[in-house]
Amino acid sequence: MDVTEDAMRGFFVSVLPHLDERQRRLVVGAAAVMVGRGGRTRVAELSGVSRPTVAKGASEIEAGAEVIDRVRAPGAGEKPAIDKQPGLLEALDELVWPETRGTPMSPLRWTLTSTYELARQLTAQGYKVSAELVRRLLHQMGYSLQAPSKQVEGASHPDRNAQFEYLNGIVAERLAASEPVISVDTKKKELIGNYANKGRDWRPTGDPERVNTHDFADPALGEYAKAIPYGVYDIGNDEGWVSVGDTADTAEFAVEAIRRWWNTTGSTRFPHATTLTITADCGGSNGYRVRAWKFHLAALAAETGLAITVCHYPPGTSKWNKIEHRLFSFISMNWRGRPLTDIRTIIELIGATTTQTGLKVSASYDPNWYPKGVKITDTQLDALPLHRHDWHGDWNYTLTANSAA
Repeated sequence: MDVTEDAMRGFFVSVLPHLDERQRRLVVGAAAVMVGRGGRTRVAELSGVSRPTVAKGASEIEAGAEVIDRVRAPGAGEKPAIDKQPGLLEALDELVWPETRGTPMSPLRWTLTSTYELARQLTAQGYKVSAELVRRLLHQMGYSLQAPSKQVEGASHPDRNAQFEYLNGIVAERLAASEPVISVDTKKKELIGNYANKGRDWRPTGDPERVNTHDFADPALGEYAKAIPYGVYDIGNDEGWVSVGDTADTAEFAVEAIRRWWNTTGSTRFPHATTLTITADCGGSNGYRVRAWKFHLAALAAETGLAITVCHYPPGTSKWNKIEHRLFSFISMNWRGRPLTDIRTIIELIGATTTQTGLKVSASYDPNWYPKGVKITDTQLDALPLHRHDWHGDWNYTLTANSAA
């Protein structure tokens, strides 16, 4: 707003002394609503009125305060708890939000601040309060129950935006040339068995799906207790392919999923392709630092005769990977509320995933065993037909079919 703080402070000094209790509350409340975000705190500081009073006035203004002729006589009626117990609001505010009061070591700093716990803490300080009174006071003070909101992304790589532009430029160029472009990633590992799955499904009333009480992996399955879905999403044709393994999420497993997609779908859809472009996260089994990922991709390039270009998303940007919101999200929606009792059920649920925009998904079981911890030597890496791009060669590179890995 255009009103300066000095002007607003002068307004309060001139006007508030001539108003009764309710009028003062409504005036500061209306000012807080007018200021908008952060108005309650700002008005409280400029007017000298407590923040809870400002918050209460703002709530009354927003609810449409009625005009009344009656003015409560001084001392009439039952006094509010905050009047009978001076310092109660300040003590409560200090417990709920200690940083604002300069007491970061509040006894509730590291505990759950429920209304019952707050009431116990206030009672220990000598106040007479109940959990219900604490709830009402919190609302008057402008507090509400809120969950943490994921909005702080943290430090990002200085070349983040430039890498997005570079990646999008290559993808657009290859799509325009009718060359295959795929987005790849590993979906969250899923427990195999009669376990609860997030979400709800339509069933007869009073007849929910019975699942195990605890989500402990079945010891009889050993290392095969989890399903590992690795997805390949054809960006240009809105088609998905998912290989489901049950041993380990290794680079060899990831490349085998791409190989299966190419042999069953890709080679038929792109019979004249000379390149294959892959967009992938910077970590995991297909990370840019994983030598085995490049090693097995080189083998695939030699088998198919394709020049395979890989462009990695910058660190901390995996949520922008198209496979996440164009394939994996719909798979999760399709099997919500259903226990993933065995590999066959998982395969069928993935394969049945569709959308109104035309998404088609195929899935198959990969029975191969993939050892972990396989090392690729410097000699093996140097022998690969690996061509790093001029721009961030660690994130962008091409493997040609010049020689077999």
